[in-house]
Formats: sequence, C-alpha cells, structure tokens
Amino acid sequence: MIAIARDTYCEPDQLRLRDMAVPALGADDVLVRVEAAGVDQGVWHVVTGLPYLLRAAGFGLRRPRNPVPGMDVAGRVEAVGANVTRFGPGDEVYGTCDGAFAQFARAGQDKLAPKPAALSFVQAATVPGSGCAALQGLRDAGRLTTGQRVLITGAGGGVGSFAVQVAKAYGAHVTGVCRTAKTEMVRSLGADHVIDHTREDFTAGGVRWDLILDTAGNRSLTRLRRALAPRGTLVIVGGPGGGRVLQGADRQIRAMLLTPFVGQRLTGLMSTQPAADLRTLSDLADSGALTPVVDRTYPLERTADALGHLKTGEPAGKIAITIPPAGAES
Repeated sequence: MIAIARDTYCEPDQLRLRDMAVPALGADDVLVRVEAAGVDQGVWHVVTGLPYLLRAAGFGLRRPRNPVPGMDVAGRVEAVGANVTRFGPGDEVYGTCDGAFAQFARAGQDKLAPKPAALSFVQAATVPGSGCAALQGLRDAGRLTTGQRVLITGAGGGVGSFAVQVAKAYGAHVTGVCRTAKTEMVRSLGADHVIDHTREDFTAGGVRWDLILDTAGNRSLTRLRRALAPRGTLVIVGGPGGGRVLQGADRQIRAMLLTPFVGQRLTGLMSTQPAADLRTLSDLADSGALTPVVDRTYPLERTADALGHLKTGEPAGKIAITIPPAGAES
C-alpha cells in the first residue's frame, strides 16, 4: 500500500509518500480500506512530536511509534479480527485509527461506528476528533442545558464549527466568535449571533454567558472570566502557549488550579473518540442537525500542503485528505 510516513518527528514538509506493508490485524482489530482522512491540530502535534508531553502519552519518546500519521478516518471494512462482532467486510465506517494517511489502516472496533448515511466519506472523515471535542466540551465538561447562553470562540474553525451546531441541537442560544471572512459561514451553521473579533471585543461589552467554549486559545483567563456569568462555566479546548513541553495545555492547567477559589467553573478538555459518541454524532448528522464544513480536500501526496494550510488559521471548518484506491498508484 502507499502511505505518508516519516521515521522521526519532523516538520510536515519532510513527510514522504512510501510503499509500505498493510497493517497486521489483532483479534480485536478492524482493517479499513481508507477513502478519506481528517486533518486537525492533533495531526500536526503527532507529526512534530510537540509538545513533549505527547510523546510520553504513547506516541513514542524518541521516534514515532507508528511511522504513518493520521487518526480520523472514513472508509470500508476490508477484514476483521477473530473477536470482532460489530463489523464485517464491506461495511462503511468512520472513527479513529492508527495511521489514517494510507490506503489501509488498523482500528480497534471500539473506535469505529457506522458512517452516517447523510455524509460522504470526505465529510465523515472530518468528524471524529473535532466532533467529539465539541460534543464532550459542551455536554460533559460544560454541562450544557437547554436555554443556556453559550459563546464559542473560534466558531469558524474545526472544533468551533461543530460546536455551534451541537449547541443548537441541544437547545442553547449560541453566539459565535470568528474572523470577518468566516462570519457568514458561522451564521449559516445556526448561530443566533456572530461577533467579528477583529471589530468587537466580546470581553469588554458587559454581556455575560452561561457557558464559554474557548477553542481559539488567544485570550487570557482574566478576559474570558469577565465575559462569563458569576456561576458560569469556561471550557478550554487547546490553544497556544506552554512551550515545547506543555504546548496548548498551560491555560487548562492554570484554569483548573484557579477554579476552587472562584465562583465560576474553569476547566480544560482532553477529548476521546468512543464509539458511543460517534454514534451520537451520526444521529445528529442523519437528522440534519450537523453537517461538516469542509474547507478544502488534498490528495494523499499533498498531505504536507494540507498541514501547512491548517497552520495558517485560515481554513473555514475542516480539511480532508483523499486516498487513492489500492492499485491506482501503479
């Protein structure tokens, strides 16, 4: 099979297209013939090995445990292990896996769900990581209830574009914060109000929200708390800062240390992608309540370009990689 790979942690422009062996299956594994793969900030972290904390989390201390990056996947089941009961060859699935940037990828059956019928493979591949982060950030960490006033920063990005739709599906009054070029897109997702952060500072207007989901990561805790109701909840999803060791996690840590001393709930989010939440997102997609926004697609050989576009911060919604069928490369 062909795949995008590297032997060491590196910058995205050092990724190379290679001919590699098809992954071997364990008893609980599913082999997926990949149709499309999603691109998000997590992929950039895994490729570069930053922050260093990520390496200790199982991705490999000195070099990548798996030379093929990519986690979010959509495709068809090629084969299953002896203990797999949920899927069979030919089933259309989506979820997370080891090495999505390849023609075949291995995934545990508990990390996959049937692909939403309403979505294409490209659309479905963009859902797992960002969709689960949005769902868990609002429903679990944020304890969202019907009628709450919710503010979502970075509403035009990957997690944010899903969060606007999930919050509306759960009956919230939603305000989205984004740059000028994305305001109409955020409004089309169902946001009740859209703030262009280049023209208006939402932390300075005196308005308070019950729940803030901060996916943009460029505002201080002090400013965010100013926009939060006295008993409101702030959920921080990643962000810059923290250097090469804690990159993206330092504000989450500071928020959790501060929350016992204030009336507001300040918390971070470490999302996962369980099959149950994938099924919840599938239900939302098939009901018409959730539609992924795909900014661009790239062929597998241009994965480095996809990651470069991601880091500009310009994509509206998500980016996907399309995978050529086995044999097409010859």
